[in-house]
Order: sequence, then structure tokens, then C-alpha cells
Amino acid sequence: MPKERVCSFCGKTIEPGTGMMYVTVKGEIYWFCSSKCRKSFRMGRNPARLSWVKRVRKVSEVA
Repeated sequence: MPKERVCSFCGKTIEPGTGMMYVTVKGEIYWFCSSKCRKSFRMGRNPARLSWVKRVRKVSEVA
């Protein structure tokens, strides 16, 4: 059974057979649902400051 993954940037679930895996030189593995998330991650953007990232947005609104 394929494993469902979660986007490392926005927290959206990734369906099996889709998404992108990014592996750093250190061996850390990151999964992304779209190129938008991958590019934002590589550019060093803070997901809590982006309006379209819902998972982090909910956490920061509560605090």
C-alpha cells in the first residue's frame, strides 16, 4: 500500500505518485506537493508569513 506523505512546506497531503522529493547533501529528505512549495523552501521563505499556507497559519493565529 502506497504511503501518503505530507508537504514539508505547507502541510498539504500528497497523493501517492505525485509530488517531489528533495534530498540535501546532509541526507535530509523533504517532500513537496508543488514546485511553488519547493521554490519557496529553497528561497528561505517563512511559511508562517504566507497567506496560502494554511497549516502554519492556523497555529500562528492561535498564539
